[in-house]
Amino acid sequence: MSERNTLVRSIHDLGLAAWFGGSLMGAVGVNGAAASEGTTETDMGRIASAGWAKWTPVNAAAIGLHLMGGTGLLSANATRVHTQQGVAASTLAKTLLTGAALAATAYSRVLGKKVELASSNDPEDLEKAAQHPVDLHQARKQLTIMQWAIPALTGAVVVLNALHGEQQKPLQQKVGMLQRAASQVHVPYHLGH
Repeated sequence: MSERNTLVRSIHDLGLAAWFGGSLMGAVGVNGAAASEGTTETDMGRIASAGWAKWTPVNAAAIGLHLMGGTGLLSANATRVHTQQGVAASTLAKTLLTGAALAATAYSRVLGKKVELASSNDPEDLEKAAQHPVDLHQARKQLTIMQWAIPALTGAVVVLNALHGEQQKPLQQKVGMLQRAASQVHVPYHLGH
């Protein structure tokens, strides 16, 4: 009933682990270090931006791996998604949460880039920031919210990933497939016949 997908599952899980762990470490460590070491809001923005900019390519790779692995797992488990009760719903929830985490990550990058440009000492960056003025205080507030939303959303994906693992146990597969089959059978019931 089940087939090994170790490589695809590893790519999926390692990508998700890096995305979750990196975003949580950034919200706690990078932002915390910037708040501790920066003497002005500009200094704090510059320190945090430098840390987040170093993480961005690694994060992009992690997200890419997670999405590739997720696509592979969905393909490998397509039959279960269609035949086992509860798997389609948890897969849909996981997909929606992943999409929300992707949107939060992209929006955080946009906000982070605005803060980075406005906090820079580089005249070129300051010129770019002047061409696209931003309410820096508001951008920082939104960025803080988004940087906490990402680990919350990816953490929820981790929980659904655990649920999928439980749903793959042989007994769970049998029960889920029987429940799905029973829900598809329509037995008419007539009183008095």
